[in-house]
Amino acid sequence: MSVPLADALRRAATTLGDGGVPDPVVDAELLAGHVLGLGRGAVQAAMIRGDVLTDADEAALDALVARRAAREPLQHLTGMAPFRHLELAVGPGVFVPRPETEIVAQFAIDALLATASPVPVGVDLCTGSGAIALALATEVPHAQVHAVELSPEAHAWALRNTAGQENLALVLGDLRSELGELDGTVDVVISNPPYVPDDAIPRDPEVRLHDPALALYGGPDGLDVVRAISRRAWALLHPGGTLVLEHAEVQGDAIRELLAADGWRATATHRDLTQRDRATTAIRP
Repeated sequence: MSVPLADALRRAATTLGDGGVPDPVVDAELLAGHVLGLGRGAVQAAMIRGDVLTDADEAALDALVARRAAREPLQHLTGMAPFRHLELAVGPGVFVPRPETEIVAQFAIDALLATASPVPVGVDLCTGSGAIALALATEVPHAQVHAVELSPEAHAWALRNTAGQENLALVLGDLRSELGELDGTVDVVISNPPYVPDDAIPRDPEVRLHDPALALYGGPDGLDVVRAISRRAWALLHPGGTLVLEHAEVQGDAIRELLAADGWRATATHRDLTQRDRATTAIRP
């Protein structure tokens, strides 16, 4: 027996809300869209029209709703995560890109666009799903972008996402030692590194249980990888090159201090759209 889509969505939203999902109505519509092969707007239109679900679609939606109510990430269920103009494949083993990182990527895009070189060079360290690197490569198509990822699992997702992007080269390896052939030639280095202190366990189950630890934790103060990036970016960049770092809202002062101690100039911390400190930029003298 078929069920009206509107009824199924109300039931799904209730289940998700009971599970503590922050935006239960949105997630219910997105999961229904995934089952039906529709965008969220089309789902809303179908609900208004009074469309019904087949038994198979209802069962598929119920199964996804149960998993989401158990706080499995929405992006793992749909297999996709939006990032700027991109749709990225994601799943277990890779950090799910966040909306705030879209703002961080803009600093690197702007710096690449401002470079006088006909082929500016950008490097994304700790690329994860490849989100930042692919944004740079597609939005600055005359640039050459290089990306480094340490995790084999995350690298596999990045390889899938960046396949066929001719101006993007992806490397599996340690940021501390890769891309030596580029030393002194790079215009922009950007990174969204692991920056959560080891004892600061995230509250959200989606992060705590499903994002890989390698992408989250950055040592006792969360800045171990940032320190390594500061040293590696110094070698990669030419004088006048730009470093862009994402970080937690409470880390701006500490990051500016450690960058200044390493010799960086013009350090500045920038807020995201929620007015939280989110990125720090610096110039290599």
